[in-house]
Amino acid sequence: IIYISLVALVVAVIVASHRSCHGFVRQPVSRSLAHLAAKKGFGSSGSFGASPKRSGKKNKKGGLRDALNDAPSKKKQVSANKPFVKSEQDALLESLAAASSKTCIGQAVASSPLAGSPDADPFWELMPSLISSRFPNVADEQLTRVAGFIRHTLDPNLPLEDEIINNPHRPQDEIHAYMPSLGRTEPFRDPSQLELCRLMSENYETIKDEFNALVQDIENGGKDRFQSVTSMNYESGWKTLVLFYNGHRIPDFPYHLCPTTTKILETVPLAGRIAGFNRQQPRSGIPLHTDGNNMWLTCQMGIKVPEGEAAYIRVGPETRRWKEGECLLYDTTYEHETFNEHETQERVVLHVDFFNTLAMTPIEIEVLQYIYQLREEFMKAEGVAKVGAQIL
Repeated sequence: IIYISLVALVVAVIVASHRSCHGFVRQPVSRSLAHLAAKKGFGSSGSFGASPKRSGKKNKKGGLRDALNDAPSKKKQVSANKPFVKSEQDALLESLAAASSKTCIGQAVASSPLAGSPDADPFWELMPSLISSRFPNVADEQLTRVAGFIRHTLDPNLPLEDEIINNPHRPQDEIHAYMPSLGRTEPFRDPSQLELCRLMSENYETIKDEFNALVQDIENGGKDRFQSVTSMNYESGWKTLVLFYNGHRIPDFPYHLCPTTTKILETVPLAGRIAGFNRQQPRSGIPLHTDGNNMWLTCQMGIKVPEGEAAYIRVGPETRRWKEGECLLYDTTYEHETFNEHETQERVVLHVDFFNTLAMTPIEIEVLQYIYQLREEFMKAEGVAKVGAQIL
């Protein structure tokens, strides 16, 4: 049932895209989409790189799943159109697979050391056809860096750029999601470069009031939404009131209590981690670590900062202290750690992870969001998605 549902998902995505953009022609994937879709399961690994939407609803009788199984229709309908049959569906999949093999995405997938072998991850071998169908008018040269990301994902032994290899504060063995040629970076970036930072600072008082409203809702008997996203955070006195997870809104979250915060966070392409309010308990901190994805940036604004600015973050060789209403913008591929030095007062920041709009193009971000979305759907369909797990 699981892999039939995945076939239905793949076919639905491709057919919908194909029908909405007639006239798309590219060139031939050595491996058949229909063959890949028929394989049991969608990938031995649940991740992109070194470590890694919707759960399938029951299809109504006579729907796409029945068509895939050659089930008879409930009642015949007279139509001047040629009847849809499974062989035509297979032919469409084959045609789309062949058309995408010469694209840079197709060539990136074909370059994998496991390409064509039983150990190849069918998810990635489906990507050239799915991306070509979803983005038929995007020129190959616009997706060169996306293809580079796929090459590095499928072959972790590919060398990284000197920018990382030669930097002692960016451990290359912890990079698990990598897009080449994003240019030079620094531990901290100038927050004035981003509209997001301006909006957060200009609306600081409102955002602070909305945080207090969310806390008051919990204290009045509402659901305690503060959680530890990782065991490291829990053990380090850090908890998050998550507003967005993996770029999605949280079901049944009281967004009516924080409309301004929500609106501001949705002005950027949220990445596959979290956006929300982070609490750091007194005399506690997050130990030194890196996050291993060079396509994301992190922004944090001080909401409640202990007296004397007694809370700091070190990113690479630089240390900065939070201030209320001011943003810190940084690159988490650098090793980083935090500490709240105050004896009694907690530190609260508004935290958001998002795609690096300073270095990536809008189409690159859109394609990456599409890949993330499909990966999450495939993981859920396979039953391997779990609370707290990251897609990448």
